[in-house]
Amino acid sequence: MKNTKLSLNSKVAFFSTQAYDKVFFEKYNTDFGFEFDFFETQLNEQTVKLISNTDVVCVFVNDVVNASVIKELAERKVKIIALRCAGFNNVDLETAKKMGIRVCRVPAYSPQAVAEHAMAMILTLNRKTHKAYNRVREQNFSLNGLLGFDLHGKTVGIIGTGNIGKAFAKIVTGFGCKVLAFDIVTNIEMEEEGVTFVPLENIFKESDIISLHCPLNEKTKYIIDEKSLSLMKNNVMIINTSRGALIQTSDVIQALKQGKVGYLGIDVYEQEEKLFFKDHSEDIIQDDAIQRLMSFPNVLVTAHQAFFTDEALTQIALVTFNNIESLLAQNDIDNKAALLA
Repeated sequence: MKNTKLSLNSKVAFFSTQAYDKVFFEKYNTDFGFEFDFFETQLNEQTVKLISNTDVVCVFVNDVVNASVIKELAERKVKIIALRCAGFNNVDLETAKKMGIRVCRVPAYSPQAVAEHAMAMILTLNRKTHKAYNRVREQNFSLNGLLGFDLHGKTVGIIGTGNIGKAFAKIVTGFGCKVLAFDIVTNIEMEEEGVTFVPLENIFKESDIISLHCPLNEKTKYIIDEKSLSLMKNNVMIINTSRGALIQTSDVIQALKQGKVGYLGIDVYEQEEKLFFKDHSEDIIQDDAIQRLMSFPNVLVTAHQAFFTDEALTQIALVTFNNIESLLAQNDIDNKAALLA
């Protein structure tokens, strides 16, 4: 049982709240005793004014936590920015440090969840199970147009070998693939398991399937662009379950039209904050790029779903609460990777 003395009067304001956030955070709050404000809206320069008598703001991948927002949070006496995700490219860490606001994240909630979703996208694009499902429901049992290929023996290139990249490598190794990887640091354990670390250019040139598992930063933004696409095999498959801006959308659309990219699976999208986690079924979507992508028969789009498992959401809630409790008590967080500023 947690010591709730420190957290009984501490309020956490959640932004970009979905129904499942309430379910999991309320379920595991029993041992912590935080007070909650749930806001469905995104955190930004306008909505930051909703915060009142709040110690902690809890944000997700598409919340705007720039210098302007952080300065407003500081004026409102907010002590902690807690990300309930691993990525933190949306947070101005330098300004947070200057303003004396601590920043924490959930660096590894369930690597398997994201890695398994990446494989699900590969299998769906390859074997066209989504199309077969719809056909059979309409009593169409024809196999025409459903031809796939054996994964066994194919070369899979992994860009980024953190926890998710490592989990994905184990999965594709189990399918009998040749696995190449690129990262700034070679992982000896992965090499012992048969993964070959190569320069990034080799990933582009040699891979039948490329899966992105790297963070988004200045060096990785648009790592998939016209130049890198030109190096790839014809009919290459590209999977992105990491961050949308790893792919230059306009360039990959051209590559799809030319047949250079044979399959594209994306669980993230550069402009996703305007679309994902909302029901737009009755709307006219104004984003021409996503509409164009969804018009291709060899493109699969899921709406930032890769993390969405019971195990992952449980870990996100528990790690977030433990991070907050430690920082409110002015203690170090056990997992150093969770503390950003």
